[in-house]
Amino acid sequence: MEQNLVLIGFMGTGKTVVGRRLALRLGRRFIDTDAAIEEITGLTVPRIFARYGVVRFRAEEALLVQKLAREKNLVIATGGGTVLNPENVRLLQERGILIGLTAPVEILYQRLRNKKNRPLLRRGNFEEKINSLLAEREGAYSMAEYTVNTGALSPDQVVNRIISYLKAREQM
Repeated sequence: MEQNLVLIGFMGTGKTVVGRRLALRLGRRFIDTDAAIEEITGLTVPRIFARYGVVRFRAEEALLVQKLAREKNLVIATGGGTVLNPENVRLLQERGILIGLTAPVEILYQRLRNKKNRPLLRRGNFEEKINSLLAEREGAYSMAEYTVNTGALSPDQVVNRIISYLKAREQM
């Protein structure tokens, strides 16, 4: 299988941790889109948001997705908002399998509560902000071909479920 495996979902669902382990298990290169954008721009994600705003960040993200969509055999952990752009979704689906990661909102609160590097959560009421973003993005995450709820699972258990799904998919 040469298709990219593209992890999508809200921040805090485990895309980076699961993606790294999945890539290792499958012998593939791992790309975290937020980390790649930081490397390309020389700025942290919070710094990009503070200095240039969300529009600039989404533009950098779209350029990166265009580049990654031309590659194969990658495991890609996307930023939580990557799938808000329909063109990103189209490109990622063209040569990839979208795998969604979810978690109950209470788990997301726990996982994200002390994170300082989440610019979209820094202003206003933390829980209200998460609920608002989740509601705004609900339909976008439904683009996943397969979804795993990471709330009660270890990263390795999530990886095992994804690999089992991929094996079953190949049998079809």
